[in-house]
Amino acid sequence: MSCTIKTNLGVLKVELFCQQVPKACKNFLALAASGYYDDTNFHRNIKGFMLQGGDPTGTGKGGQSVYGGYFEDEFVSTLKHERRGCISMVNTGPNTNGSQFFIT
Repeated sequence: MSCTIKTNLGVLKVELFCQQVPKACKNFLALAASGYYDDTNFHRNIKGFMLQGGDPTGTGKGGQSVYGGYFEDEFVSTLKHERRGCISMVNTGPNTNGSQFFIT
């Protein structure tokens, strides 16, 4: 499934794999639909690697999931970040996914 993220610098197209990682996709899509990500910043940019956002505090330390806290990791060995436009949840350790995401 493709998804469009509108920013003040243009549009980003990302690909979601809802069949393979359903909790992460449900979380991201529900937060986006609710306006949770509106007017938030991409607070981290590593040139040639990734762009990180999804934290309403803009610090990289905030945010929570639609599940009322963190949710568990969903790893699928066939999903790789080998091209531009892949999106994943950011976490601070195992099973600490909230609202933050990064885009390759």
